[in-house]
Amino acid sequence: MIDKGIKFYSLAFVFSLVAISIILTQSVGAQVFQSTDFRVVDPVLNPGSFSTSDDYRLFGSITEIAIGTSTITDFGINAGFLFFPFVTTPAVSATPGDSKVDLSWTASTGFLGWTVSGYNVGQSTTSGGPYTYTSVGNVLSSSRTGLTNGTTYYFVIRPEDAFGNSIATSTEVSGAPAAAVPPPPPPPGGGGGPPLPTGAKVIFRGIAYPLSKVFVLRDGVLAVQTIAGGDARFETSISNLSGGSYTFGVYGEDPQGRKSTIFSFPLTVTDNTETTISGIFLTPTIDVDKIQVKRGDDIGILGFSSPDARVTISVNSPQEFFVQANATPDGSYFYAFDTSPLDFGEHTTKSKALAANLSSGFGSLVGFRVGDSNIIKAPQVCPQKGDVNEDCRVNLVDFSITAFWWNRTLTQAAKDSVDAKLWPDGKITLRDFSVMAFYWTG
Repeated sequence: MIDKGIKFYSLAFVFSLVAISIILTQSVGAQVFQSTDFRVVDPVLNPGSFSTSDDYRLFGSITEIAIGTSTITDFGINAGFLFFPFVTTPAVSATPGDSKVDLSWTASTGFLGWTVSGYNVGQSTTSGGPYTYTSVGNVLSSSRTGLTNGTTYYFVIRPEDAFGNSIATSTEVSGAPAAAVPPPPPPPGGGGGPPLPTGAKVIFRGIAYPLSKVFVLRDGVLAVQTIAGGDARFETSISNLSGGSYTFGVYGEDPQGRKSTIFSFPLTVTDNTETTISGIFLTPTIDVDKIQVKRGDDIGILGFSSPDARVTISVNSPQEFFVQANATPDGSYFYAFDTSPLDFGEHTTKSKALAANLSSGFGSLVGFRVGDSNIIKAPQVCPQKGDVNEDCRVNLVDFSITAFWWNRTLTQAAKDSVDAKLWPDGKITLRDFSVMAFYWTG
C-alpha cells in the first residue's frame, strides 16, 4: 500500500507539472509542414482551446505532427500521411451496344486496413460530369440500359467503404450506344452464304513510364507492343478478335530493363463491338543498389514511375517502414534508406505510386540483407531458357503461360514467344517443362 501510494502521488505531481506547463506556456511555431495538397502551420501544443465531439474532447497533443512509428510491447502508433489506408483505382472498360453500354472494372484493393464493400457507377452526358450515381453492390460489372442511341455517355466508378463513403474515383470512360447493323441482303440469284461477322476490337489506355516499352498479352501470349509517350501515357489496340472470353495482361519495361507487375483484365467480347479499357496505371519498377547493406548505412531504393509521381516505398521487417520519394520529370525515383532501425537478416521492399488522381497497387518485392558489410548488387543475368514473360525469372508465371498451350495448336505468336524459349518443336510437351525446371529461379 505504501508503494502504491508513493506511485500515486508521484504521478499526481507529474501531471500537475504538465498541467501548469500547459497553462503557462505559449505556443511557439516550430516548423511548417506542407506539400502540394496541404499545409500545417505551427504543429505544436496550443493551450486555451480544444477539439470536441459527442464522444471525446482533445485539448492538445504532446508532440508535433510527424511521420514515424512509435511502439512498445502493447501498442503501436503509425503517425503521418504515409500511414493512411488507401485503395487502388479501378480500371474500367466500356462496350456500347443497342441502347446500352456494358461496363466492367478491376477490383479495388484496400491496404492498411481499408476494405472495399461496394461500387457506385456515375453516369453523365457531359464529359467531366456532373454525374448521377447508382449503387450496384460489390460487383465488377454493370450494364447501363435504357440509353439513347447516338448519344455519348460518360461513366466513372467509385469504390465505397463499409460506411458508404466513396474512397476512390476511376478515370472517365465513354460509349455511344448504337442499334445493331442488319446484315445486307443476299445477292440476286442466291448463293454466297451469310456475311461473315466482323471481329471485335479492344483499346487499351493507361500510364506507364516515359518513353517506355509497353506489352499487351492475350491469354499469356504477346499480342501487341507499343511505346509510351514522354508523359508516360500510352494507347494501343488489338483487332479482329473472335467473340469469346479473354484475359488481357499489360506490363511495362523501364529504360533499365526492369519490368512492372502484370496488370490483368478479364473480358468477354462479342463480334462487331469495340471495347475501351481505360485507367490502366502500371505499378512502379523497383530495385536496390546492394544485395547486402551494412547496418546503419544507406541502401538505395530506385526505379521508375510516371513523371512527378509520388512514390511510397515500403520496407518490410518485423516493423514496416514507409517513406516517400518524388519521381523526376523523366519518371525515375531514388531514396537513400537509413538501415539503422532494421534488424540483421533478410528484408524486402516494394513501392506504389500516386499520379493524375490514380493510385497503383504495390509492385514487385525486391529483397536485400542487413549484415556487417556492403555487397554491391551486380547486373542481373537472365536465364537462357524458360523465361517466357521475359522478367529475368523462371517461376509459376512462366509455368502458367506455358500450361495454357498444353494440347493446343500453337499460333505463330505462341511459337515465337513461348515455344522458342523452351524446346522449340512447335508444340508444348513434357520436354518444355523439363527445360523450364532446369532453369527454374522461383
